Amino acid sequence: MARTRAKPATARAPAPPYVPLRGHPLNEEEFRGQVGSTTWVPRLEYAWDAGVAISRFLDGLREGKIYGVRCRRCGRTVTPPRAFCELDFKPMDEWIELRDTGTINTFSICYVTWDMKPLRVPQIPAVIEIDGTSPRVGFLHLVGGVRGRTVTEIRRQVRVGLPVRAVWKPPAKREGAITDILHFEPVRKRANR
Repeated sequence: MARTRAKPATARAPAPPYVPLRGHPLNEEEFRGQVGSTTWVPRLEYAWDAGVAISRFLDGLREGKIYGVRCRRCGRTVTPPRAFCELDFKPMDEWIELRDTGTINTFSICYVTWDMKPLRVPQIPAVIEIDGTSPRVGFLHLVGGVRGRTVTEIRRQVRVGLPVRAVWKPPAKREGAITDILHFEPVRKRANR
C-alpha cells in the first residue's frame, strides 16, 4: 500500500481590484421624470385556493362558528385547521366545532398600521388561544372593547391570560373571511344578583 502525502494548504488568491460600475446614479430630475426609462405595467392576475381545511374553516366563520381539527395520533386540537399534524405527519380529519371564546396568549399595542400610518386609537393585535384547542395553539386577531389610548390605560385592561369572546359581524354581512370576527373582547364577569 503506497502512502500519499497530504497536500499543503494553498494561500487564498487576492481579491480582484475594485472596478467602479459604468453609468451614473440618477439625479432628481431623472428619478422623478423617469428620463431614459420605459414604463412597464405588469398584468397581475392570480387566483388563490384555500384548500380543504381552510375552506371549511372559512365556511364556518360565515356561519358564526369556529372549527378546528384533532389529530387522532397525538390528540392535539388546532385552529385554524390544517390537513396534517406537523408533529407526527398524520392526517387531521376529525373536525370539531369550538367555542368562540379563548385566552390571550400574547399581545401588542400598536400606534401605527401595518403600512406605517399613525393611529390615534391604538390597535391591539393578539394571539388568541381558542377554548378547546391544545395549549399554545392560536391565531392572530384584534382585541377590541378596551377603553383607553395610552399604554398604561390599556395594560390595566389587557393581559396575557385574559379570557376573551369573539364579536361577530351581523350574519348578513359575513363573507367567509377571518374578518367575519370583528375582534375579540374581554369577557366581563357578571355581578351576582
